[in-house]
Amino acid sequence: QVQLVESGGGLVQAGGSLRLSCVASGRTFSSHTVAYFRQAAEKEREFVAAISWSTAYADSVKDRFTISRDIAKNTVYLQMTSLKPEDTAVYYCAVSPQWRPADLVTTTSYSYWGQGTQVTVSS
Repeated sequence: QVQLVESGGGLVQAGGSLRLSCVASGRTFSSHTVAYFRQAAEKEREFVAAISWSTAYADSVKDRFTISRDIAKNTVYLQMTSLKPEDTAVYYCAVSPQWRPADLVTTTSYSYWGQGTQVTVSS
């Protein structure tokens, strides 16, 4: 059974940093696309970043967030710096079997989802 587990969320002041981890178990996702999405209260889930043979970022996090992966550990990381209050959300990782740039931002492109980790940025 495939399972994705996120960790690393927490409370941080504006301008601070956090690193999220997404560990996959049940199968290897070295050839898949792994993405982070986030969902703030009363808002729709939105794309943050994705990694496969390349990387992609939402404009709102470009130059502040970095996505990376450790294939040996079956883990994908999201390093978040210069955090802003508007980054406050539950962050989810998700896996897709394909890398289609036009579909990266679409939640239905992803087959597996983690349970989410809360990130709260105080002003």
